[in-house]
Order: sequence, then structure tokens, then C-alpha cells
Amino acid sequence: MNDTRQNPALDIRGLNVFYGASHAVQGVDLTLPSGVMSVVGRNGMGKTTLCKTIMGLLPATSGSMSLYGKPISKTDPGSISRSGVGYIPQGRRLWKSLTVDEHLKMLEKPGKPWSVERIYEVFPRLAERKVNGGAQLSGGEQQMLAIARALLQNPRLLIMDEPTEGLAPVIVDQVADLLVTLAGQREMDVLVIEQNIRVACAVSDNVAIMLNGRINRLIDSTRLAADKGLQQALLGVGRYSEESTNANLPETKSGKVRPTPTMIYSVNPQHLRRWSAELSEATIRRNSRAVTATVSTTSPKVSALIRPNPVRGNAGIVLVAGTMDTKAAELRYVRDILRRNGLIARLADLSLRSSVTGADIPSHEIATIDTNTSRPLVDRVAQMAAAFEAYVSKRPDISGIIALGGSSGSAVASPGLRALPLGIPKILVTTMASGDVSPYIRGSDVIVIPSVADISGLNRITGQILANAASSLSGMVRARQKTGQIDSDRASVALSMFGITTPCVTNLTKHLAESYECITFHATGWGGQSMEALVAEGQVSVVCDITTTEVADEIVGGVLSAGAQRLDVFSRINVPYLGAAGALDAVNFGARDTLPNWTKGRTLFTHNQHVTLMRTNVEECQKIGAFIAKKLNRMLGSFVFLLPEGGLSHIDRIGGPFENKQANQALFNAIESGTEQSANRRVMRVPHHINSPEFTLVALRAFKQIEGKPEKREHGYGRK
Repeated sequence: MNDTRQNPALDIRGLNVFYGASHAVQGVDLTLPSGVMSVVGRNGMGKTTLCKTIMGLLPATSGSMSLYGKPISKTDPGSISRSGVGYIPQGRRLWKSLTVDEHLKMLEKPGKPWSVERIYEVFPRLAERKVNGGAQLSGGEQQMLAIARALLQNPRLLIMDEPTEGLAPVIVDQVADLLVTLAGQREMDVLVIEQNIRVACAVSDNVAIMLNGRINRLIDSTRLAADKGLQQALLGVGRYSEESTNANLPETKSGKVRPTPTMIYSVNPQHLRRWSAELSEATIRRNSRAVTATVSTTSPKVSALIRPNPVRGNAGIVLVAGTMDTKAAELRYVRDILRRNGLIARLADLSLRSSVTGADIPSHEIATIDTNTSRPLVDRVAQMAAAFEAYVSKRPDISGIIALGGSSGSAVASPGLRALPLGIPKILVTTMASGDVSPYIRGSDVIVIPSVADISGLNRITGQILANAASSLSGMVRARQKTGQIDSDRASVALSMFGITTPCVTNLTKHLAESYECITFHATGWGGQSMEALVAEGQVSVVCDITTTEVADEIVGGVLSAGAQRLDVFSRINVPYLGAAGALDAVNFGARDTLPNWTKGRTLFTHNQHVTLMRTNVEECQKIGAFIAKKLNRMLGSFVFLLPEGGLSHIDRIGGPFENKQANQALFNAIESGTEQSANRRVMRVPHHINSPEFTLVALRAFKQIEGKPEKREHGYGRK
């Protein structure tokens, strides 16, 4: 794609478009060199017309357009699309009768960077809804599908017309994050047509302002985002005066607040029409007038629950979260215990319908409540869960959360609990604790407490359980306030370990401990998820993923899988990665009498009375190797992946119960043949057993090659 770097992605000169006698686009000049550019403007300014003209859907009267140096002015829409332009039109344009999976597979091109599998990795919500039709999706899900459909064309240039229109604030943030990610990966250039100033400025360094069918100016996004007056003047958005509060006014020598003038800008002296003469920025500023603010003696009518509390450090609030329409008495009971213990407790209502409940934080302050109760419950649960997660993420003053819930209530509350940083107390009292609680925890430090009885009224059982949970949270919050901050002058290295690879990881830790803070994770599914969660938070400098056995459980069907997303974090975060085929000879199951029927005749090993290991065979090792190679190829940073030829674990050794050189060779060959290697991205065979001192020395040398310069990290309690 050298041509894409020698010429601008999109170059438009003197473009004119008419609708009959109406001059919709008037002599537009616009150049997108590369990366992301936003075009903003009010309704009726010609933005969508510009998009359609670029795509060949509308004819241009005059002017020129080129894509990476190639003229496209007289080209039909199909040819423009095939030349590398993806288009996400306003309104999404999905097929109601096709499922999500059918939408995507219809457009998938084998062998291209963007595949259906990758789409599901980027949009896990679409993976969950893959069998649902287009008409069954929420607005945010429809927009995700529209974006995914365009990405499957593997475009060089992606044109997005109003991608956040009509979306909830939480989904708007997700779309903005995706645009930033696409730009950062440099896989494509993006032209974003947008009315949301915040999104437009967040995703692009420069913003083109469209006014009366023309590109009025190209302005630095930072300047536009900060200047509310200019937004109002040029775009008719923003409320300049509301940004000023008495807290920002200067004080006189007597200590009284001195009012400062507020600048008022006039958009136009008369009603603005398409053919009105445009005003220059200098004219707008010259015609502005100053109004002196009066000092209000009353408190502004702003919700104290939205305004950040004036707290420092850990002396913040504690949330008591749940559905007030069904569990009001229980939630108030917990809140009152916390308050008696001296904490600032606030009730947060997560009800799926808007009603007056007396909560300190009503549900409508967390999310816009959908009044259409005919929508599937799963949709409403997912939307409130996402809204609560976003709400918690934006509250740096939260010192802890306790949530109560059944199946739906736990699903709503758990994302918000996980949104708190590691170490901040978070408790979920749930009726679902007797089953698989991994969907609620997902690698976080959420404490799950069984409610024993249903949380449906206070009685001597539920009262005691809730009192214990509230007192536990009180103790943890108080202890953290006394503990303060932990300082470390060493960077952190994360290591994965299992019982049958313990000698290797122990030896590595002894050598690394002088320079690094070593954090070891037990490769039991949750361990891998927790390790990668810390990598995503930026708390890990280097990863020593010696024990990748969770991949074997995922591929073969064991009970300790970390999920199909294992290793995906390294495709998003550039962290040096040292991996090894540790314990890939073993798949984990429960006690012998719980093994599935298909394991009969396989080589088994009783690790203890609760854990039985099964030896992976040649076919399974080939699949495991292909999985790992695929993940290695997607990693952003440098990596070394070690293949211990002397054995993969304590029980895979000469004469050991899991010795199987043929299966190991199949694993090694699959990883080597499937991995795209370079000087700093290597797969290495090591002629030693994984638990031997010789293997440790090789691993240390590989570590030194990829580690880079260790950085001092300060690990403090609280949000980063």
C-alpha cells in the first residue's frame, strides 16, 4: 500500500453538487492526508450530500475527487467500493430478516485482515447476539453491526455518516473508543461526519466545519473542544454561560468573589439560510459582547449525586446498588448499617423501569430508561448494566460497592463492580452464588456472598447474611483508609504458573525479584483472566506466560479455560511477552467420577482427589498450536515463545505418565509453521525440560532480550 502513503487518502477540489436549483455543496475543498478527520455541522449544511457524492451515489456538477491519487469523480458506486472505500450510511440500513451472523458472513472475504471471528473479538456483544435478526437489535447493537459490516470490506478509507446519532451516551463512548482504536492501528483512514462535538474532537486532531454547503474552516480539535463560545457561534451548539460557576471566579483582597465577564456570541443577526453569507471568525468575535456575571447567593440546582463529592484519597462514598422496585427494604437495611459504621453510604437504583423509589441515585441518573417494556428483558438488562458500568467508571470518589441481586440484578450490577480498580472493596450478595459465578467476576476481585435464602424480604436468615456483608465492606473500606498508598520502585512482571510447572516459575521469580515486582497467577481460568485484566489496566511491564494450559482447556473442553479471548489483550496492548508451552500436555477435569464419557480410554492422571488431568493427543496439540500461533501473530509488541523439547510439565518427562513426544512435536510444528516470525518476534525450541535449571537460564536470556527498560510504577489505591 505504498501508494496510500505517497498521496492523500482523499482529496476533494472545487466540488459542487446541486439538487435541482438548490446548490447543496458549494465549492468544497477538503484533504484527508491520513488517519482520522471529522467533519461537523448543523443539519442541512450538506454533510450527507458530501458523503453520497464521494461514494458516487450522487453526481457532482463540477470539481474533482481522488482516492490515494486515483480520480473517482466519474466512477460508479460499485467501483468506488471495490477500490477500497467502506461506507456506513446514516440510518444503518440493516436487513431485518437476516441474523447478525448472516449479515457478516455474507460480506466476509477469506484471507483478509478483518474476518467474522475478529469482528466478534472487537464486538463481543455481537457475538452474543449472532443468531438475532437485525430488527431484534438495540440501536447501539445495530450501529455496531453497521460498522462491522463496513470493516469486513477491509477498506483503506472508511466513511462514517453520523455514527453516534440516536445512541445512548454509553454506546457513544464505545463508538468513539473504536474510532480511536482504528486510527491507532493504522489499518485504515477514516472520514467521520458527526454532529456530536465531543466525539468529533476526541477522534480527530483536526475538525472541518461545514457551513452553508462549504467547508468554512479547518480547526484544531483541542481548541474547538475548549471554546464553547466558538461552538455556539459556528455550530449553534453548547451553552457557554453554563460552564461558568462561582468556583471559577477570582477573589478580591477582601476575599469576596469578583464577577468576571462572560462573552456572548451572536450566530447571525437574522435567520440563517443556506444562501446566507458566511461570517468569518474575526467578525463573530468582533460582534461579541461582554456580560458581567452576578454572584448567586443560592446553591445551583445541580444534583449533588452527579457533582463530584469534595473528597480526597479514599474518604469517598460507598454505593449500595440494586433494584429498588423489588429490594428497597433490603437495600435500605444495608445502607443504614454502613452509615452506623461511619461511612457515607448512597443508594443506587438499578431498576429497569423509571419510578420514584427514594434512592439517593435514581435509575434515571444512571441511564435513560426505555419506556418500551415490550423489549426483551435481556436487552434492558444489558443496557442498564452498561450504563451502571459507565457511571461507576466516571466516579473517582467511590470507596466501595455492595450490590444485592438475583439472576437479573446480579447481571446488571456486576459490570459496575468490575469497573472499580483492583483493591477497592466490591461485594455481590446473590442468589446465584451456588452455580458458576465466573460471569460476574471475570478476573476481578469481586467478593461473591451467597444469600442462602432469596433476597425477597427481611427475615432472620437474610437479615444476618446482609448484616455480615455490610459489616465486611465497612471493615475493608476502613482498613484501606488506614493503609494508604503502596509505593514500589520496581516495575511489575506477571507470571503464569500451575502445580506441574511450579519449579520453573519459582526459579524465574528468584532471578527476577531483584529488579521486578513479581506477580504470579494460577492458570485456572480466572488466573489468566486476572493477569490479562491487569495488563489491560497498564499495571504490568512484562509478561512471563510460562503456563498456557488454559488454552488446552479451551480447545479440548476442560474445566479451567480462560475463554477464547485468552491472549487477545496483547493485540491491543503493547507489552513485551515471554510465553512457553507450559502444561499444554494436560487438560483439567474434576474428580474421576465426574469425567465426561468421551474421556474413556484416554491417558489420565489424578492430580488430587478433586482434579484429574487428561493427556492431550496429536490432533488436539495441532489445534492448540494453531490457536497460539494465530494469537502470537496479532500481538503488537515483541515476543519470544519457548518450546521445551524435554517435556512440558512435571508429568511430561522421560518415563513420566504423560510422556508423548509425537504429540509434543505436533504442538511445536503447529506453532512454528503458523507464526510469522522476525528478529523480535520469535518461536524458540529449547532442548531441556521446562522445570530444569537450563530452561530457566534460556528463559532469562529471552526475557532480557524483550524486556526493554524497566519503568518505575507507583501502585496506589484508587482509580487511575
